[in-house]
Amino acid sequence: MLNMKTKYSFLIIILLQISIPALSQTRTKEINHQNQSWFSLNSQIAVASKWSVLADVHVRRNHGINNASFYLLRSALAYHINKNFYVAAGYAHLWLAPTTPGWKTYSNENRIYEQFQLNQSFKKVSVMQRLRNEQRWVQKISNDQRTGKIRFTDRIRYTLSLTIPVFKNPKLPSLALADELNIQFGKEVVYNTFDQNRWFIGIKQKISPRLSFDFGFMKVYQEKFSGYQYDSNNTLRLFFYYTKPVKKN
Repeated sequence: MLNMKTKYSFLIIILLQISIPALSQTRTKEINHQNQSWFSLNSQIAVASKWSVLADVHVRRNHGINNASFYLLRSALAYHINKNFYVAAGYAHLWLAPTTPGWKTYSNENRIYEQFQLNQSFKKVSVMQRLRNEQRWVQKISNDQRTGKIRFTDRIRYTLSLTIPVFKNPKLPSLALADELNIQFGKEVVYNTFDQNRWFIGIKQKISPRLSFDFGFMKVYQEKFSGYQYDSNNTLRLFFYYTKPVKKN
């Protein structure tokens, strides 16, 4: 039979388990507002009648273009089920810059991801839907040093993108609208299953039959692991796209 001291010890442990998450969740929300720029080159190149290679490079910078945010390389092999729908699997590596003033150590992130993409047209409006699942292994940094520990998360991303012509002349730009919702899961994901949301408004312009770009404003709203700290990023986005399509099936 448990003695009184042991009972009180168990009671204290239970109360701590209940109160610590509650206190963390009720802390005042802190929002970090900042300006960013985001540049990328995205490519899809056919290598066979039903196969293509996806590859993209991303550079995001904080405080306009003054400070690094991250660098990303990503590639995948895609199988085209038909002319509108493909599935893909690939690998990505991200170098995440420190945000603490004076720190210099980057965190490396390795990703394996699976992707489904559907492209459709409704009258003159082009609609893209993409579902991506990422398995992420992120280095933990403490006091500007790598700890040797890894945080694993599984993140699901859904993107809806619209391209809407506003001029009769096809050489003039179209209106581009997009939104992406990110949610994540994992042992250490306690307070921020919601990871981030990104919405975009801008223009899309063709340069040639294979090369185009979109340019405009993106709002990135991201919750940190603490659950009460957020980044609200006003982002100037410029993305280039190179496409060598597979033959129509």
